[in-house]
Amino acid sequence: MPTLLLLRHGRSTANTAGVLAGRADGVELDETGRAQADDAASRLASLPLAAVVTSPLTRCVQTAEHVLARQPEPRPGLVVDDALTECDYGAWQGRPLAELAQEPLWRTVQQRPSEVTFPGGESMVAMAARAVEAVRRHDAEVARRHGPDAVWLAVSHGDVVKALLADALGMALDDFQRLDVHPASVSVVVRGGERPLVLGVNTLAGDLGWLRRAPSDATVGGATGREADASTA
Repeated sequence: MPTLLLLRHGRSTANTAGVLAGRADGVELDETGRAQADDAASRLASLPLAAVVTSPLTRCVQTAEHVLARQPEPRPGLVVDDALTECDYGAWQGRPLAELAQEPLWRTVQQRPSEVTFPGGESMVAMAARAVEAVRRHDAEVARRHGPDAVWLAVSHGDVVKALLADALGMALDDFQRLDVHPASVSVVVRGGERPLVLGVNTLAGDLGWLRRAPSDATVGGATGREADASTA
């Protein structure tokens, strides 16, 4: 199956302000976020992407556009998928994180996210389920159109990327807060075979051109060699 790159958007104006952006309008990359998106684009410049799929929110679209601007011709078109959008935080949207940390629900978000439905918003279980379904759908489409050795990119949000990684790692959603996903970080997943193969999590440096190799499952008692390359990415 194809190789999936999960890219979190660069730092946003909401990140800088310390507020929970959610799906609010007008949240864009700040100056640091644009530089981070440029860095991610540089890491991917030598890796032709078969598809680039993004959350519809501006900060993700901007990040995806930075990546596409550095891609070799012919570049793929940008696909927007609502299923990769930010969690609907309901009444929490737009509030300062420091204030939200005092809410009783905050502790549940950190320790038992599978039990959380945000007031007037979405459950974290529903967020994870729609995102997982989306990447499976796009993965199958990329495989059908471009073959099993293709590499494609999904640009989304911190909680969404962590939920996707938790699913690939076989982790319970309640453990997904153990994962850290920095702005403009790239994680690498191959979903084919008997189980997903996670080649990298939260990577922030290194050219990713080595991913042009065809993916293969790890063998019993040893690595395929691709994992060694991942450690240098």
